[in-house]
Amino acid sequence: HSYEEQLDIKEKEVHALLEKKDVHPEFIDKIEGCPVQYRYRNKMEYTFGDLVKDGEMTLGMHKKGHFMSIITVDECQLVDEDFNKVLRFTLDFANERGYKHYHKKSHTGLMRNLIVRKGMRTGELLVNIVTSSEEGFDEEAYVEGLRGLELTNTIVGVLRTFNDQLADAVVCDSLKVLWGRDYYMEKLLGLDFKVSAFSFFQTNIEAVERLYSEALDLIDGLEGKKVFDLFCGTGTISQLMALKAKEVLGIELVAEAVEAAKENAKLNGLENCKFLAGDVFEVLKTVEEKPEVIVVDPPRVGIQPKALDKILEYGVKQIVYVSCNPKTLADNIKYMEYYGYKCKYLKPFDNFCFTKHIEAICLLEKEA
Repeated sequence: HSYEEQLDIKEKEVHALLEKKDVHPEFIDKIEGCPVQYRYRNKMEYTFGDLVKDGEMTLGMHKKGHFMSIITVDECQLVDEDFNKVLRFTLDFANERGYKHYHKKSHTGLMRNLIVRKGMRTGELLVNIVTSSEEGFDEEAYVEGLRGLELTNTIVGVLRTFNDQLADAVVCDSLKVLWGRDYYMEKLLGLDFKVSAFSFFQTNIEAVERLYSEALDLIDGLEGKKVFDLFCGTGTISQLMALKAKEVLGIELVAEAVEAAKENAKLNGLENCKFLAGDVFEVLKTVEEKPEVIVVDPPRVGIQPKALDKILEYGVKQIVYVSCNPKTLADNIKYMEYYGYKCKYLKPFDNFCFTKHIEAICLLEKEA
């Protein structure tokens, strides 16, 4: 499909999902395409394995539909060319030394994953090699080799994560800084963000800047208002709102993300931002303040009924909903209509071209 066709398909899908739930926003804007269609991802997680049983070691992604086969993806077009160079070097490094990949069935072997992250605005790279705790990995030679690569960006940290868990996921038993630092810096809409090895951060910076700017423009005057930012992640939107709002309270389940949010708010000199860790429903039960505006940016499953009831109880005039899954967005809007909220505006975004994901922003207003 041409890119225009991809956008068209995604736009129709959003309309169909809303239609199915009998949700009729007052205005649905056209889908916004990606500013950059290639090399837009700032993070990749690769897996060591083999394409054929006991064949040469590979490093890359799972072959579609195959649990065991891994294909080397050193020509991926969704990432910076430097990612491909780091991947190629790492694979050659391990193969030359005869390291074995971790075997899911026998639970032996050294090499497990490679994670590369990049600050799009700062050109900083963070390389994290994930191994089992088996002996033999030459840390010094690995760092030296990486630092000797001809790259456009700059490696600011090389990390080693030890993972002896049986599951396929990257689990961090312990983290060791082999060289440099354990985070990279990023800039987003003029604010600085420190992103640590495992903290969540938006994968496509250019696109998310536009999405956030437009989401915040939906709010009638933030000045002097108290805002709740729910499911706030590392507090990106919270901090953008804090530049104007009286005070912002961000709530997020992942404790590490909340720590990062606090640190970033300090970094940006924002004193009117508070962050609390925990389940949104549980935390809201303990908070005495009342918001005037609420922003929600929930995970793919949407907002669970309990939490949604709690949010709607505040009866605020405006709720801005940032969604990464139009299906659960339609469900949630339908539910909110019973409480007298009307969807005034909805706009889909394609932040991940060549994938099936669709983001959207939406303004809900309580009918007086």
